[in-house]
Amino acid sequence: MSKHHEEKSKTTPMQVVLASAGGLIPPLITIFLVVQLVLSIQHSHVDKDTDETLAKTVAERIKPVGEEKVADANAPKVVKSGEEVFNAVCTACHTSGALNAPKFGNKGDWAPRIAQGYDTLVKHAIEGIRAMPARGGAADLSDQEMQRAVAYMADAGGAKFTAPK
Repeated sequence: MSKHHEEKSKTTPMQVVLASAGGLIPPLITIFLVVQLVLSIQHSHVDKDTDETLAKTVAERIKPVGEEKVADANAPKVVKSGEEVFNAVCTACHTSGALNAPKFGNKGDWAPRIAQGYDTLVKHAIEGIRAMPARGGAADLSDQEMQRAVAYMADAGGAKFTAPK
């Protein structure tokens, strides 16, 4: 055997440093780039709402479902007009014509009902008829308020009824 085969190659300190750097630097660069990617994704998902907007949103989400009203039992009852009753109770069905309710202001829908007479319409409104519940579902309405609401809706449909004072 020759001496050439017996000699081991010698590694210099410079080769050790270069090999170590070559083995450590690419993974460190990869880790750095992954961290930068994650941070940029997080930054793009941050809400840009102000504190005031967030406070309003939270207040809206946690507000009570119902409200409690305190009224004086001895106070006189304020009787609503026909328009007020319509806007509060009747508009839900009579504006859209839901469940075949005569549409507000539609003379074709109201003509056969007006022909029945004011008293019959009031009776049906108070007692309920077909899909319409008694008093339109608002049990706290008085007979006078129901009479006013019937006159208001029928007059918009072409009648000439006189609502009670």
